[in-house]
Amino acid sequence: MLDDALKLLNILNEKGFQAYVVGGFVRDSIIGIESNDIDITTDATPKQITQIFPDSYLPCDDYGSVTVMFKNIRFELTTFRREISYSDHRRPDKVEYITNLYDDLTRRDFTINALCIDNEGHVLDFLNGRDDLDKGIIKCIGDADNKFQDDALRILRAIRFATILDFKLDEDVINSINKNKHLLRGLSYNRKKEELDKIFSCSNAKKGIDLLLRYNLDEALELVNLKNVEDTSSLISIWSILDVLDIYPFSNNEKNLIINIREVLSHNNLDPFILYKYGLYVNSVAADIKGIDKRKVTESYNGLAIHTKSDLDISSNDIMALLNKGPGPYLKEIYNDLINKVLYHKINNNKDSLKDYIIKNYS
Repeated sequence: MLDDALKLLNILNEKGFQAYVVGGFVRDSIIGIESNDIDITTDATPKQITQIFPDSYLPCDDYGSVTVMFKNIRFELTTFRREISYSDHRRPDKVEYITNLYDDLTRRDFTINALCIDNEGHVLDFLNGRDDLDKGIIKCIGDADNKFQDDALRILRAIRFATILDFKLDEDVINSINKNKHLLRGLSYNRKKEELDKIFSCSNAKKGIDLLLRYNLDEALELVNLKNVEDTSSLISIWSILDVLDIYPFSNNEKNLIINIREVLSHNNLDPFILYKYGLYVNSVAADIKGIDKRKVTESYNGLAIHTKSDLDISSNDIMALLNKGPGPYLKEIYNDLINKVLYHKINNNKDSLKDYIIKNYS
């Protein structure tokens, strides 16, 4: 993948432009983490990039980023720029294209994200990012207060990188987080959730949660139940414990899972009907939260007499013929009764047994 990126750099160089791989890919490659996300910084403007790469896509030229498909790989190309004022503590009010790599790097967030690779594969380090990588430190480029006041989302990014990389936060970063954490309240819930999802879904999520609590970010983020999170086995279990459906944005699938998990927390997750009604995944997540061995839940679920209504050895037509009736709400009542009796082994799930029960109780 890097070889293809270097070819892309060479194309830009041959056209008379500077171009470098920058950011997370460089950072991750140095510490041995595989990455499929390559960002490129260049002094070519978005218009010039689209002229060189006709298949490129310009999502938002206000910020100078262009998506380029090259060798079937997606690259993000961003023009060297200077960002002018941040009135909303998130997005620059204006960007100005520049031609100096160093000035472009100094606008970025952390030193470990300002490392570059040139077209010959050499790592360029103007801001001591390599040293901070070696020391395992998250350090802002320049004044931490300015960085977090310009873009308050960088507070969560600092926590994310410290969590995922298992790094420490620089003292200036810690002091500035404590001073500026209130700015998180003004950010969109979508952007906050994106960062929190990355923190909560990584294998080191417990550290991320501990950092959020240590610096009292739970209050600014409106995560009042964060201190109750002990199970970090899955992203959805954490959000279920946090119970913020009315605050943070979730997909319909996420909403349904969270609602069901929260419902099933008050039930016995080994009960046949609860396992049947809510399914294995929801009960397994609830079991994790409650400290119940998931293997017992799986064994109990696999041992159910039926898992869906269609597993019953009788059809609606069978029931209607048996009772000499047409369709009606009574069918639902009978089905619910049969499901309950079969799940608790009060009736065998075979057609004769089911018919005998229906005739005895519903004819």
